[in-house]
Amino acid sequence: MFDFDQYLGFLSFLTILTIGFWLMIFLLTFVIPYWLFGNIIEIIKEKRAAKKAAKNNA
Repeated sequence: MFDFDQYLGFLSFLTILTIGFWLMIFLLTFVIPYWLFGNIIEIIKEKRAAKKAAKNNA
């Protein structure tokens, strides 16, 4: 049915496919929301600091 080389190629294909799948799941559920949430927090902090600076200068 399969030669040994075809078997190894099929296993390497499945391994790469599985790694890519779990990497995509990890990125979509953890890394990207963490990055977005951190950026939103930084933007809010910058706006608050700008308001305080404007209030203190006035």
